[in-house]
Amino acid sequence: MASSLITKPFIVAAVLSTDQIHSSRFSSNLPSPVLHISTTRRRSLEIKAAGSTYGNYFRVTTFGESHGGGVGCVIDGCPPRIPLSEADLQVDLDRRRPGQSRITTPRKETDTAHIYSGVAEGFTTGSPIMIKVPNTDQRGKDYSEMSMAYRPSHADATYDFKYGTRSVEGGGRSSARETIGRVAAGAVAKKILKAYSGTEVLAYVSQAHKVVLPEDLVDHETLTLDQVESNIARCPDPEYAEKMIAAIDAVRVKGDSVGGVVTCIVRNLPRGLGSPVFDKLEAELAKAALSLPATKGFEFGSGFAGTFLTGSEHNDEFYMDEHGRVRTRTNRSGGIQGGISNGEIINMRIAFKPTSTISRKQNTVSRDKKETELIARGRHDPCVVPRAVPMVEASVALVLIDQLLAQYAQCQLFPINPEFQEPLPLPNHQHTGIPL
Repeated sequence: MASSLITKPFIVAAVLSTDQIHSSRFSSNLPSPVLHISTTRRRSLEIKAAGSTYGNYFRVTTFGESHGGGVGCVIDGCPPRIPLSEADLQVDLDRRRPGQSRITTPRKETDTAHIYSGVAEGFTTGSPIMIKVPNTDQRGKDYSEMSMAYRPSHADATYDFKYGTRSVEGGGRSSARETIGRVAAGAVAKKILKAYSGTEVLAYVSQAHKVVLPEDLVDHETLTLDQVESNIARCPDPEYAEKMIAAIDAVRVKGDSVGGVVTCIVRNLPRGLGSPVFDKLEAELAKAALSLPATKGFEFGSGFAGTFLTGSEHNDEFYMDEHGRVRTRTNRSGGIQGGISNGEIINMRIAFKPTSTISRKQNTVSRDKKETELIARGRHDPCVVPRAVPMVEASVALVLIDQLLAQYAQCQLFPINPEFQEPLPLPNHQHTGIPL
């Protein structure tokens, strides 16, 4: 692709010589470094913008910052004729929004979604879908101290290290407010997965600080959204939910924070999703999950606990069920074998660190490289995991819809081998509302 400075100045900046950059980098009459770019050099280059887009077939790009005009996403590759309204998105956005309980950030936002394109007369058109949520409760003055000093364990310093500048208010793109775009796109993905194959994506809090929900207290075969949403901790067991709330409250009143774990399951996922080697299904799920703010760990199936077992103890033995389908008696593989879904329930766990922005005095370094102390102001979650539940669901759904479209394109385009393969199910138009 031929590029000029008029249309893509950043491309030419990337190919300037070192002498050119150093000789014109700083101007004494300007308050900050400014890069002056010569227009004399041109080169045929193509640069792919990095970091804000996920997916190959169902492509989602998020945009916006915590204290800007708004946040949202653009979805490219959504199938046409899917019934879609703003109300479909709002359910999950309401589960994600701030200010919903005493154990979340007190920032007040309605997070009302608006669809600007890609939907006509209540149905997707196949063209890009733009969704935007306005920011209405910004308080930039809360970040005045943080404009001068780095918050420990936050992205403040690394954004400066990488870009040489950053958006101070709210952390810019490193803020969890960026996930609004993912949650909105994930709501679309979940609707398609449910309509196409009855696939359900459900997440819940399985640990808050030192309160750990025993695995045998949750039946993944029968778990419902109502159980998860029955309390502000989003833990499906009422007794452990109260313990988690108490643990979060104990640090909240001290201006501190705690972390936790979100467990996510996927039911009724078609077999065959995922590809060998670099695009294994669990690798894609891990990438999507670990791209969420504050994540520190990912495991699926038996996870790290599986390392304590022998092969004979860990292997999932096959059997034939009453419908003549190959199944596994146990599910230590977590629904994925060889990077490909096997039809069993997929289960994974994502660890989240304690919120890094706390209102307790901490030692840090200022932007002018002086050691100092910082007491962060602003409104922040004492524990991110209750609000992370819909974020995890959305991230998982975006992976699965992309993999479903890939599977259809590669392996279902021509007649399948019925001895081994199962056809992807056709949606029931009467139940989905999709017009014929």
